[in-house]
Amino acid sequence: MNDLDLLKKDWQKPNTFVQISEQDIYGMLHKKSSSIVKWIFYVSIIELGLGLLIGFFLKFTKYDDQGNQLIEKMGLFNYYVVTSVIIYGVVIYFIYNFYKMYGKISVTDNAKQLILNILKTRKVVKQYILFNLSTFAILFMILGSFTFHQIYLDYWQKNGIVNPEISLNIILKSSLILIAITAIFTGVFWFFYKLIYGVLLKKLQRNYEELKKIDL
Repeated sequence: MNDLDLLKKDWQKPNTFVQISEQDIYGMLHKKSSSIVKWIFYVSIIELGLGLLIGFFLKFTKYDDQGNQLIEKMGLFNYYVVTSVIIYGVVIYFIYNFYKMYGKISVTDNAKQLILNILKTRKVVKQYILFNLSTFAILFMILGSFTFHQIYLDYWQKNGIVNPEISLNIILKSSLILIAITAIFTGVFWFFYKLIYGVLLKKLQRNYEELKKIDL
């Protein structure tokens, strides 16, 4: 049983020597909500940091050079750079919003405003998760399609065919395989987001429901 449950239990006892007031319950919920949003902010920072760290180490491997060469060969390098900058910019914007919501919740002094801030925070977190998953799925599909097309052309050109045609059957099969792979990877990422952010959002939802019961 956590501290909030103990407070509620004591608050509901009619003969308790020291009565626990609704204001005490609100204070506990306020503190817990602020802590949860702080952890959402920290987790998003760690997530961004890991992404940058992995990208930094990949710069020293042959896979990064091969990947850049393939992207340049497909004529997508400039689009790749611009898209990367935009994505990192949006992620940083979300992190900034998490920080702002943490600041707002930390200084909130009434239940009604705390409830509104909790709802806003949950909405921003869900938008952040949706953005990351949809961006990954779209980019994976686009890069996967171009990569398959380039590999197909290279294979036939090595065999003496300069402008090979891709049959509809091959296009359909490769598209289905790409969709399936994209769905699997997106599902894996969704599971981790659900595991990490989902736990924090559930706690925030629980605090929201408890606040609604308090009439301050």
